[in-house]
Amino acid sequence: MLVSRVKYRYIWLATAALLISIVLFLWSSHSSFPGFWVRLSSSDSAWIYKGPVAEDKVVILAKIKAEDVSWVASELPDWQHAIYYMDDPTEGTLHPPKNKGREAMAYLSFLIDHYHNLPLSMVFVHPHLEGWPSAWHTDNEGYNNVKSIRSLRLDYLQEQGYVNMRCIHDPGCPAEIQVLRDKEDHTAEHAMRDAWPYMFGDNQSTIPEIIAQPCCSQFAVSRAQVMKRNKEDYQRYRQWLLDTPVDDATSGRVFEYLWHVIFGRDAVYCPPLQECWCEQFGRC
Repeated sequence: MLVSRVKYRYIWLATAALLISIVLFLWSSHSSFPGFWVRLSSSDSAWIYKGPVAEDKVVILAKIKAEDVSWVASELPDWQHAIYYMDDPTEGTLHPPKNKGREAMAYLSFLIDHYHNLPLSMVFVHPHLEGWPSAWHTDNEGYNNVKSIRSLRLDYLQEQGYVNMRCIHDPGCPAEIQVLRDKEDHTAEHAMRDAWPYMFGDNQSTIPEIIAQPCCSQFAVSRAQVMKRNKEDYQRYRQWLLDTPVDDATSGRVFEYLWHVIFGRDAVYCPPLQECWCEQFGRC
């Protein structure tokens, strides 16, 4: 009996030691991402990453294999994050159905997959941390995405529903997309004539002549604003992206100038620069 007890004790200790070793190995291998993935529903796609101090807000971005996005976890520990690995299905946890439309495919996939479990505040940004030229579209000193996200006034976001993370008008405002213009190299304007009626159920004659907002597909939106449209709407938008024969850059550009419309703004959304800096980012 004594031998049996000693035997089981050694087995228990060996098992515990093995489990501790596995945990320590995993922790050391992912030390730049101290936290855990949370499965939000039965869907294999509904995952979100939460650090130990993460609040009810999330950063969503798309990356390709060569891009380093470790800054999200290290610099924004109080934010959840959802990173879509666009070109490598073996890397990471979140993947789009197809690598098409640039960041638009990832953004729409997040909204669809997490529709019933959305955080209160969502920020959609590019994978670049800072610097020129890679992050030129980020609107602050040093072109730094962390600074933009940290300074975003979330109470203002909740009031507004949708805000562009870029305040500077050029490029984009006051009249980036002109659907009646017939220039061969303005491919997004041609594609918009097909996209608008497909997505919004109107015919081409009801498309606004001008559609504009500051570039470049970096924005924030509240849960309440997202849910003013049903899940099927976002599925329809993504289906257009999946089915359209237009190239990757053009299809992504169509969404670059539709996000504000999708989230309840007028076709031309160009807030005054100083007002945007002050009200949205506290740069008064």
